[in-house]
Amino acid sequence: MDQTDEALMLRVRDGDVAKLGVLFERHHAALFQFFRRMTGNRPAAEDLVQDVFFRILKYRRTFRDDSRFTAWMFHIARNARHDYFNKRPQTVSEPETSLERAGASIVPHEQMECEADSALLEQALSELREDKRELLVLARYQELKYSEIAELLGVDIGTVKVRVHRAVKELRDIFLRLSGRQEPCSVKNSATSLRTI
Repeated sequence: MDQTDEALMLRVRDGDVAKLGVLFERHHAALFQFFRRMTGNRPAAEDLVQDVFFRILKYRRTFRDDSRFTAWMFHIARNARHDYFNKRPQTVSEPETSLERAGASIVPHEQMECEADSALLEQALSELREDKRELLVLARYQELKYSEIAELLGVDIGTVKVRVHRAVKELRDIFLRLSGRQEPCSVKNSATSLRTI
């Protein structure tokens, strides 16, 4: 039977550090995507994932019995990202498009349109202010609950809902401006389309 993240983290906290490997396998891809979307920089995202798991090990004794692991992990991730860019000059890099990630394969017309919309969405996301981008990445891509985001940011749930709503509206406006359309076309991949654009 699979153990919950919280049960595994309690074991790590209590000295069974080998269980950190299970948590790494479960969460490293999501953390990488969070950092890649926040920074637009693949090498920085890779460095930050490693730093987060180092910090999880280092600060394992601060994990409380009543904590949700993902909220605690993203709290560490936010601090790691902040520290990383305070120590290094931030380089501006173009966000990696879905087409670049997929390679230069030949794809059907509909898939190309979807890929183009996905690339536009990534570009629109990169144009949002960092705090709004972080909210959307946590809520829509990482699928954190509003209560977890509220705990992470130190605000109430109502504030999170309002901020997410405003960020989605702004993202939609940027997407439409970039695409030159009046309305977005339907995109089948709900994670890519943020479900609400």
